[in-house]
Amino acid sequence: MPLLEVDRLSVAVQSDGLLQPVVREISFTLERGATLGIVGESGCGKSLTSLAIMGLLAGTPVRITGGHIRFDGRDLLALEARERRRLMGAAMAMIFQEPMTSLNPVYRVGDQIIEAIEQHRRCSRRESRERARELLQQVRIPDPAGKLDFYPHQLSGGMRQRVMIAIALASDPALLIADEPTTALDVTVQAQILDLLLELQRDHGMAILLISHDLGVIAETCNRVAVMYRGQIVERASSVALFAMPRHPYTLGLMRSVPNPDVDPDSNLVRDARNEPGRLDAIPGRVPAIDERVDGCAFHPRCSMAEPVCRRDDPAVHDRNGHESRCHFADTLS
Repeated sequence: MPLLEVDRLSVAVQSDGLLQPVVREISFTLERGATLGIVGESGCGKSLTSLAIMGLLAGTPVRITGGHIRFDGRDLLALEARERRRLMGAAMAMIFQEPMTSLNPVYRVGDQIIEAIEQHRRCSRRESRERARELLQQVRIPDPAGKLDFYPHQLSGGMRQRVMIAIALASDPALLIADEPTTALDVTVQAQILDLLLELQRDHGMAILLISHDLGVIAETCNRVAVMYRGQIVERASSVALFAMPRHPYTLGLMRSVPNPDVDPDSNLVRDARNEPGRLDAIPGRVPAIDERVDGCAFHPRCSMAEPVCRRDDPAVHDRNGHESRCHFADTLS
């Protein structure tokens, strides 16, 4: 049984009395100890999906309008609020994109870690502080005992993100959701944080749901990948299969938009997803706004392969040996 199962989840934003769909019947599973990457442009619904899983939509104009979210066999949407809250932070934890919007600037980082520990464990203040020191040591913060008394602004961006990871690990969760955890960091620190997450995953045996717009990050860290576009999963496969042979024009466009550092920087030539020389491409147009109606395939206004059927009919999911693609012409790309 998968640890996490998202089944036909739909999410909408309430605006002027109307519900505008932003996530449309997406489904995926995540096994224990595995890493699933969700990738796509900003506004495709990645973060809303993670917030729906964590139950963090209450008090917002965003509503879950359909589907199921099962964690360890339990339907999270059917749980009472108090029961759901017991799972959050204990069995399921989340790292947010920007630590300075998550850490309270007027409290010391040690107090914030201790608060997370005491929410889910019965222990003395002294035991909680020692556990907090151990967590900072696990995430490789130098002088962990001293850093407990620092305020967030006294730490670098990479150190603050490590504190967020420490808070997430406070109760040894089975599932860790990381929502673009390295976006605000430089590439050297980004690599350190990703290596740290994978090491902690091996040590704790937790599953990771990694959300990113960076294909390189996804390729390096994830067993499986789901590509989202305008609220739909348009392609889903193992990381090896997807990057070796994409079966959706959007995925292919994302890959061709990534420069190759092995190519002369004064040249426009890069290697595309099939390792053939080609010109650096950009996906034309823009992602339609949530209130814009697009008939047929959601990607067809930006797709160079679009045919009349694409403008008329929403494509079904084509599955070839576990490699799924939502495209009328998936087989022509493989």
